[in-house]
Amino acid sequence: MSVKLRSKHITGVFVLLVGLFGVLSCSKDDDLPITGEEEIPFAFRQPVFFPKAVESAIDPKTGLPSNPLTKTGAELGRRLFYDPILSANKQVSCASCHHQSKGFSDGVAITTAGVSGKPLERHSPTLINLAWTDKGLFWDGGSTNLESQAFGPLTHADEMGMYLPVLVERLRADATYVELFHKAFGELPSEHRTAMALSQFQRMLISADAPYDLYRRGEQLDALSADQLRGLNLVRQKCGSCHAGELFTDNDFHNNGIDDDFSDGSHEGIYWGRYRITYNPLDLGAFKTPTLRNVMVSAPYMHDGRFKTIDEVLNHYRFDIKDTPVTASVLYQNNDRAGIPMTDKEVEDIKSFLNALTDETFLKNREFSSPFK
Repeated sequence: MSVKLRSKHITGVFVLLVGLFGVLSCSKDDDLPITGEEEIPFAFRQPVFFPKAVESAIDPKTGLPSNPLTKTGAELGRRLFYDPILSANKQVSCASCHHQSKGFSDGVAITTAGVSGKPLERHSPTLINLAWTDKGLFWDGGSTNLESQAFGPLTHADEMGMYLPVLVERLRADATYVELFHKAFGELPSEHRTAMALSQFQRMLISADAPYDLYRRGEQLDALSADQLRGLNLVRQKCGSCHAGELFTDNDFHNNGIDDDFSDGSHEGIYWGRYRITYNPLDLGAFKTPTLRNVMVSAPYMHDGRFKTIDEVLNHYRFDIKDTPVTASVLYQNNDRAGIPMTDKEVEDIKSFLNALTDETFLKNREFSSPFK
């Protein structure tokens, strides 16, 4: 038996079977008696033309994914995602900085929505098609998978500021959560199972029903206008090295020439980029390639939200790329000089196509929305 998503256009199925969670340790007092209720495997529906999704880490004891998708696990994760109980002051949820209508970004350059009220160091990224992220999360790839990523914002002093043992106490004192964790995992709430549920929900945030997708799948051949078709070809030609394939990202890290000074290691190494993780000098100023899907509703742009509009982004690539020893080589498209040549008409065609990557089904899907409304 499988559980179907509402999106009728996502096809192709691989089922992530339910397995043991041996990789995630738990203490003896975590155990609850299993009632005999069997968990229903979740049928993860692979969009046509997408690459194969990345499963959770393999449990070496079972040879199965350590965090297989289940209906109850994803539903629990959805509730946790929208619940401010996860923050120290009970006023900040994951959704405080990740709004569905904005592709699960937040529409501001640098948020102050965290528990401290202080500005964060980086722009809130979108949460789109994370099931295909295979090279690390966060702008600098500081987390290797969704499960470990969850602990970052939960415990960060300026984000949710949560002391994990207190979070576990709160969840175990809540009869609803005790029941939901038992249904999902057959166990009491724990910090690891909280991260597992959150990651299950985020793996289901699939965007694959934009006008471009209707055209690509042959379901609506007039879904793209003539200028959007020209824009598609231009994006593939001029931007496709990084914004590649059906995901419109290579999920990798590149220096895109927005800075030329990487000497300031303060502020969590904000200017260092990927170098903060790898200490490879070639990674200085390199940040994760965001997807172009829903890009027209997820302004502002870049890791620090410095560009307010897509016009500013395109003008940067046309005129303002900084030439440094670590600037990505694919940006030297102007007779071996830094820059991507684009005429004004080409810019308009590209913007027109980017509108065709706006997925209204994704942005309004009730299965991704707050369960408290």
